[in-house]
Amino acid sequence: MKRNILPIIGLVVGIGLIFVAMTDGGSIMRFWDLPSILITFFGSLAAILISFPLSTLKKVPTLMRKLLVTPDDDRLALIDTLTKLAKKSRTEGILSIEQDIAELENPVLIYGLQMVVDGMDIESIEEILNVELEQTEDRHSIGQEVFVKWGEYAPAFGMIGTLIGLISMLGDLQDPSTIGTGMATALLTTFYGSFLANMVFLPLAKNLEIQTAKECKTIEMVIEGVLALQRGDNPRTIEQKLLSYLSQSDKKKDEKEELQVADELVR
Repeated sequence: MKRNILPIIGLVVGIGLIFVAMTDGGSIMRFWDLPSILITFFGSLAAILISFPLSTLKKVPTLMRKLLVTPDDDRLALIDTLTKLAKKSRTEGILSIEQDIAELENPVLIYGLQMVVDGMDIESIEEILNVELEQTEDRHSIGQEVFVKWGEYAPAFGMIGTLIGLISMLGDLQDPSTIGTGMATALLTTFYGSFLANMVFLPLAKNLEIQTAKECKTIEMVIEGVLALQRGDNPRTIEQKLLSYLSQSDKKKDEKEELQVADELVR
């Protein structure tokens, strides 16, 4: 795992730009209103508590920590591992890879290869690994759903706060000079709601969605490799099939490494 500071940088830059815009026209205190913050943040939080069970919300802090690390997703290394195991299995038999399984780190790959070594039929292996894929996707989608909903609730509660402020203001129009101040205060909750949704909650949900998609794609590649190994496919065929899961940048990296190996052999 590597540290991922991009979310923090994005948040700091975004808040900084908004802060500059807020202070450009006068005092920053014009944008401070405690009741508006309470209505927007804690009101939307209350809606989240109603929407999701406690068991789901307990997982949110763990999922948020995922934003600060870049998960290991070295598909090239996985392809290399699967190709080597396929070659060993083809020459020495499927049981010969049992010792190699203990040295692996990818849990899905370990699970799948263990079933291959245990002699399970390919249909059962495929079914079990696909269930594992679905469980991973469902588990990760929890955090996405929480932050997406929070991103929907925050602007809604901002509008509720604005309506409360307007009702209070219109209910007491004896002093026309207070209309401008009252209107500005009423609109603050809309500002807070939009800020929280578009600067915090929805970006968090998108980040988790992208991480989940990448992890699930890697699991799909592992499943394909395990099933191909169980079928006894040619190692070169397995390698070529799995290479189709790589991004263009990874393919270029693989080609570069192959050229370097070729150059070293020539020398």
